[in-house]
Amino acid sequence: MTSNNLVYLIALPLFSSGFLMILGRRADKWGHIFATLISASAFGIGAFEFLQMLARPSESRALTQKLFSWISVGTFQVDASLLLDQLSISFVLLITGVGTLIHIYSIAYMSHDMDRRRFFAFLNFFIAAMLLLVLGDSYLNLYVGWEGVGLASYLLIGFWNQKPEYATAAKKAFVANRVGDVGLSLAIMIAFATFGTVSFSGVEEKVSGASTAALTGIGLMLLLAATGKSAQFPLQSWLGDAMAGPTPVSALIHAATMVTAGVYLITRSNFIFDNAPTAQLCVVIIGAITLMFGALIGTAKDDIKKALAASTMSQIGYMILATGLGPVGYAFAIMHLLTHGFFKAGMFLGAGSVMHGMDDEVNMRKYGGLGKFMPITAITFGLGYLAIIGVPPFAGFYSKDKIIETAFNAEGIKGLFIGGAALLGALVTAFYMTRVIILTFTGTKRWDEKAHPHESPFLMWGPMAILAIGSVASGFLLSSGNRFVSWLAPVVNSHEADHAEHVERFQPVVVTSMALVAVVIGVAIAIVKYRSEVPRVAPTNVRFFTKIARRDLLQDDFNEAVLMRPGQALTKFLVATDEKAIDGAVRTVGAAVIGSSKGIRKTQTGFVRSYALLILLGAFALLATIWVVTL
Repeated sequence: MTSNNLVYLIALPLFSSGFLMILGRRADKWGHIFATLISASAFGIGAFEFLQMLARPSESRALTQKLFSWISVGTFQVDASLLLDQLSISFVLLITGVGTLIHIYSIAYMSHDMDRRRFFAFLNFFIAAMLLLVLGDSYLNLYVGWEGVGLASYLLIGFWNQKPEYATAAKKAFVANRVGDVGLSLAIMIAFATFGTVSFSGVEEKVSGASTAALTGIGLMLLLAATGKSAQFPLQSWLGDAMAGPTPVSALIHAATMVTAGVYLITRSNFIFDNAPTAQLCVVIIGAITLMFGALIGTAKDDIKKALAASTMSQIGYMILATGLGPVGYAFAIMHLLTHGFFKAGMFLGAGSVMHGMDDEVNMRKYGGLGKFMPITAITFGLGYLAIIGVPPFAGFYSKDKIIETAFNAEGIKGLFIGGAALLGALVTAFYMTRVIILTFTGTKRWDEKAHPHESPFLMWGPMAILAIGSVASGFLLSSGNRFVSWLAPVVNSHEADHAEHVERFQPVVVTSMALVAVVIGVAIAIVKYRSEVPRVAPTNVRFFTKIARRDLLQDDFNEAVLMRPGQALTKFLVATDEKAIDGAVRTVGAAVIGSSKGIRKTQTGFVRSYALLILLGAFALLATIWVVTL
């Protein structure tokens, strides 16, 4: 079916962003309200399309809208078209819904910033780019949104770029994402060379006739793209530093939307990965490594935002792992993505609320007992905490436990390995998130006397309360009667019949019991470790593992030693080669021409008598030559 309304989803926030930037300071007094209303309007359009979609049969729910013919070169034909189906509408509602709540929150959070209007313009540009990413009907259309999201994240992370470390964090995120973007570019090129098209429908139709090598190559390049955008191993080092941006940015980009783009890309490309077992296995491995990587880093962070960033890295690792587990895994990955959008965005906004009440202090060792002074923040954050660690009946219990169950039921030894990793990740998650709760909201106060913690205004805690409701209810609503699995079935073939084919290594009740035991163990360890008085300064006499966890498991050291230093050395070598060999050869030729020109120029004196003498000598030489030849 076709529609003419899809373009407004993107056009409204894009227009508002440009409009606010063009007006400049003239829009300072009302720009934030205008941007928020535009975001809410986009959510309204998305909700309307969702209701319309529900009224249609499942096989007729997808809508398309052709905007114009974009590229027409020989056999390479690409239309600028939009696709709204069960997968993309899920993202549209998440992006615009959570995005609007974050807009409302930001009105108060950024109230004293003189560049608040510019901040809201960047927010709307990000929403427009993210919507294009999930609504594009081809890899090339998706790529435009993909790059737009990268630009928006650079602008928002470095929003306070007057601080050099913040500008550096923005550049780091930009460069890491560019590495992943190379993968997406190569995947598009291979897809066109293999299938003659880059549209999702065209690739899906022809995928059965492609070679395994080509599909594996496309899958691996798509995975590289996903690791960059979703901060997965080995391109995860940028996410912690990206907390330099304003806290609403962390909630929108690094919890609910941008970092989930890699999960969307793999899920949208399910027809590629289902026919490329090697690439699919690599997806599982990357997800398993990252979920443990992020969880271990989270255990050692004292910065509340960086602890939540490590948690984001880990939770997206769960999603990536799930996308490598076949048709039903895609549905559980997206379900966890949606529930995560509620509870993690809520916790990031809660962290911002704490910072607001603590004069922008981020060190949890200088908090303590804030629950008495910020009860609404403590309750909403606590509900997100219960959701992320998987306590029933909160959202994470339904979504994350399904991923753990599906992982254990994977074939062969792979199931035991990844299931064990996912279960261990749940234990570590319970530990470090309980640590965050204890250090921040319980115990005795550890802040300076000049600090005056207080509850945030309604415009901040109102969105937090709504997200907390989602943290409680979203998991049950999505999982009830395998509702979400059936919803995504037309896109990823995730019908209930699919997982009837799998042999269950463990019954669901057994997996749930193991997960709950892991959660209890993690919570108990954190309580025992942090129930006593916590020092305001992190101790230095710590174990080796704690030291390297504080340094993000040496990810920056690894990048510097393996990538940056050799890259610098290679660059210096190439510069020297260019200067001495290539430029040297050019300069030698030039010097030879100049030298010979100087010598020849001496024969051009400008005197007639000299030229007459040369003519005479030439004549004698010519006659002499003729005489010799004729003898």
